[in-house]
Amino acid sequence: MSVQSPTRGRVSAEEALALWQQYQTSGDRQVRDRLVLTFAPLVKYIVYKKVREMPARCDVEDFMSCGLEALIQSVDRYDPAKGATLEQYIWTRVHGAVLDELRRQDWAPRSVRRWERDMHKAVEEFVVLHRRRPTREELAAALGIEVKELRRRQDEVQQSDLTSLNALVLADDETTIERVDTLADSDVRNDPEHAAAQIEAKEKFREAFARLPQREREVAVLLYVKNLTLAEIGEILGVSESRVCQIHSQTKRTLRTVLSEDENLFRLVA
Repeated sequence: MSVQSPTRGRVSAEEALALWQQYQTSGDRQVRDRLVLTFAPLVKYIVYKKVREMPARCDVEDFMSCGLEALIQSVDRYDPAKGATLEQYIWTRVHGAVLDELRRQDWAPRSVRRWERDMHKAVEEFVVLHRRRPTREELAAALGIEVKELRRRQDEVQQSDLTSLNALVLADDETTIERVDTLADSDVRNDPEHAAAQIEAKEKFREAFARLPQREREVAVLLYVKNLTLAEIGEILGVSESRVCQIHSQTKRTLRTVLSEDENLFRLVA
């Protein structure tokens, strides 16, 4: 694999070695920084290649950090006498550091991850052969285990797949999307369909309310808008509390009858 330098384009093994030798001779930190910048895209390439294998809970930035740290250590510890080019040595160290970090963040036993890989491989082979996903019974047969054992293994894998809502599911130079950004909004107030139904329900209620007798409208306004008690309303209207209660009951029956055809609409926005 060739490395893209952020400032120069392609860098040959000879050029990288010459730059490394210059750093070894001078100890100049700026020269070392040039080497780090030269191979930084390699770190990004390795990390994002491994992203597909990482549990969703893992933070890509953690792997970028450990990869860059491994890169810096590689520049300091490289020995050309061992035969590998600087790029090959950096690749090996960074790739190993990323794998170590992945294992460190994964609390599940390796046996669970091994079963996860085996099941994934068996599913892929079955799909290639039969052009469909296997049933649980077919997958168990492909793995040479009982269905009960397969179910237990699948439960272990599922339980191990904890995730963080802030874990990245997509990231590039211009876009960063966290898992929380992909969750459906449970707030019905942000649902356009619910908002439209609510507007329609309010309009139907206003129309029905406008057709009520004046006394019933007055009682409803004093009770629900002014928040007065039945006794206080009776004093204002010059009637008994029991009469106010009767008017209120009649209002509810009338509205319930008028709006009965739209019962489903009002249940939706309740």
